[in-house]
Formats: sequence, structure tokens, C-alpha cells
Amino acid sequence: MSFSQSLEKAWYKKVSWALLLLPLSWVFRCIAYLRKAYIKYCVANPKLNVPVIVVGNISVGGTGKTPLLTTLIQWLQQQGYRPGVVSRGYGGCGHGERASQYPYFVSTESSAGEAGDEPLLLSKYCPVMVDPDRYRAAKSLLEQTDCDLILSDDGLQHYRLPRDIEIVLVDALRSFGNGQCLPAGPLREPVSRLMDVDFVISNVSSTDNSLKASHKLSIVPTLLRHLSSGGVIYVTTGITKQNDWKAGYKVHAVAGIGNPQRFVQSLEQVGFEVELHAWPDHHGFNGNEFIFEDDLPVIITAKDAVKCTELKNDNIWVLEVSAQPDESFLDELGKKLMEYRSG
Repeated sequence: MSFSQSLEKAWYKKVSWALLLLPLSWVFRCIAYLRKAYIKYCVANPKLNVPVIVVGNISVGGTGKTPLLTTLIQWLQQQGYRPGVVSRGYGGCGHGERASQYPYFVSTESSAGEAGDEPLLLSKYCPVMVDPDRYRAAKSLLEQTDCDLILSDDGLQHYRLPRDIEIVLVDALRSFGNGQCLPAGPLREPVSRLMDVDFVISNVSSTDNSLKASHKLSIVPTLLRHLSSGGVIYVTTGITKQNDWKAGYKVHAVAGIGNPQRFVQSLEQVGFEVELHAWPDHHGFNGNEFIFEDDLPVIITAKDAVKCTELKNDNIWVLEVSAQPDESFLDELGKKLMEYRSG
């Protein structure tokens, strides 16, 4: 087990050796506070002329933002909006590639190395612009497209981007860990930051219906469920078929995401017996990761699939999963957007 893996494991224990890093956490919080104040009062960018919605989190690791963004894009389009996404991207994705220049408009010709895996996946649904400077990305997106609403993929702590609505996703199973900021804990900002955002969404499974938080909040998070249709998509052709494997059928789950256990849960809910093979988030797959001594099916996430379309392996499948937020959240979000229009 690497140091980073050991540290992450320690974060999710009430008492562990990670607490020895508390002095560094205090320094981290102080620097983060000063940086936020400096940007707000000294170098704040002017607001954009369209609503900006930031979808992010206060902890490191995967919380399920990409499925939520996909759902929000489709819902906004149904409401008559023309959303676009800005993202920092993830330079390299394990291949040493990156965009030749920024802002970078994600197209059908883009690779995961250039654009990042999440932006490449989201570009199937709406225009996506990648730039470490999300404000510059948003301006460029508005200049090049007819978007009338901006969604920021992550970027809750990217305060150079003015925002109208903040949505924070919290993993119900892992919660806030030991409640400490980096590096003693998994938090980018203290839990109290949730008091300032517009929506807190608890990402739950069908068997986990409440936020397991050791820190009391005076807000009640809405729920987001990840639902699997039971269908799987053949990676190299895109053909979908319903899962006709019997319950308890053993499969290999290969994932290069922030929280692979959530993927395991989704597969187990369908009825699979799962053998997990976890890789670091944004891992660049070369094909060897999917070779096993047996002939059991290999199932991966949609986020990883965009990096695997060229692989010659007829045993790789993608589980179809959708994110379903509470209707009350969508209703409130719609009201806030109407207020923006009328204002």
C-alpha cells in the first residue's frame, strides 16, 4: 500500500495517525482563507451575463459529480436552456498528453489526454470548454457558442469564477471522514462551508438513504440516487444489451475513479459478484489492465470508457447508470433560475 493510499484510509477513521498532521491542516486552512479573501476583494472577475452554476464538493475523491452533471444538462435542455460546461480538465490522464493551448474546446476529435476524461464524456451532451482558468473558459464558451447557462465541473474553490448557484455533492457513505482539512483529513474546506452554498446533495445508494455525518448540519441535504438499468454497453461498438447474466455472476470491475467502491455498489445492486481492480483516478489505460486468466466479463465506468474505445478487447462492457436527484431539488433549482431571468 502506497503512502497516499494509507493516508486516505486514515482519513476515514475517527482516530488515526493522520491527526499528527493537524498543524499542517491549520496552515492549509489559513492559506485557503487568505487566498479566498484576496480573490474576493482584490482580483474578483466581473459577473458573466448568463447564470453560472458550480457543481463541486468540499472533499477530495469522487462524489459522483459527473453523473449529476449529465442529468442536470439533460434536465436544463428540457427546460429550454442551452447549457455549456467549463472544466479544468485533467492534463495527461496518465499519458503525458495535454491540450496544446487553452482555452480548449472539446470536440469529437479530442482525446482524453487532451481534454480529460470527464470533459470528454460530458461533451456528448453539450459544448465543453477546458481551461485551468475557468473564468477564461466560460468567456470563451460564450463567445464561440450560443450557450445561455454555464455549468462548472468542480471549481467550488475556484473563486476567480463568479457564480450564481453553488451545488455541493457529499458522499453519504464516506461523509466527511475525520472532519479535518488537508492533509490531516479529506476536506478542501471546513464543513461549515456548506452553510454558504445553495444546495447540498447527499449521494446515496438504494440501500443507503441518509448522510452518515459525524458533524451535525443545520441543513437537510437532498438525495441523489445512482440507478442502474442493468444494461451494459459493449465498449468497441456502443451496442447496448440487457444484462442476461444470472444473479451472482462474477465479473471483474476495473475502475480508475476517485471512489471505486461506489461503482462496486452499483454492480452489486444489479446482482453481480464483483472482483474489484482499482486504479488511481484519471488513470490512462493501455489495455493490460483488462487482461485476466479467466474469461469473466470486465465491466468499467462510463468515465473510463471514453479512454478505452480504441482497445481491442471484446470482453469490456460499460454499466449503464443514471443519477436521479430529488424532484424538490430540481423544483428549487428551476425557481432560482427563473429569479435570475426576472432579475
